[in-house]
Amino acid sequence: MKLKTLSLVLLVLAVSGCGGVDPNSPQGQRQGIFKQMLKVSENLGGMLRGRIAYKEPAFIAGAAELDQLTRTPWQHFPQVREEGGETRAKDDVWQRQARFQELARAMEASTAALVVATQAQPLLRESLSAPMQRVEDSCKACHEEFRAY
Repeated sequence: MKLKTLSLVLLVLAVSGCGGVDPNSPQGQRQGIFKQMLKVSENLGGMLRGRIAYKEPAFIAGAAELDQLTRTPWQHFPQVREEGGETRAKDDVWQRQARFQELARAMEASTAALVVATQAQPLLRESLSAPMQRVEDSCKACHEEFRAY
């Protein structure tokens, strides 16, 4: 009886492991980066909206981290769509590369502007709202055109 139970557990574990995204694949790499970007962006937005305690050093570090992350996922979009695997990226990513790259550059510019805004002295939380909104708007613009929900 114990052998049957063990076999069943191993079978369930083996089957549940199938179908996942390989974290080393281009899709897995970009998904990991986008998840990090989302977490950092949510923390920054949360500080500005009062959901999280505003801490100036943490905001400055988060803006710099987001700026660095923003420059990395694009390299993990191959020239043609990968076969297999579930992705939320629309086919337009590969069919309209020029527009996709334009929005990627806009995102990079918005995070760079946020970093510049964090260098103002004195650093006022109110002065960070507009640059942060531009970051969020650039994310939304790309999602609206290139992400299937």
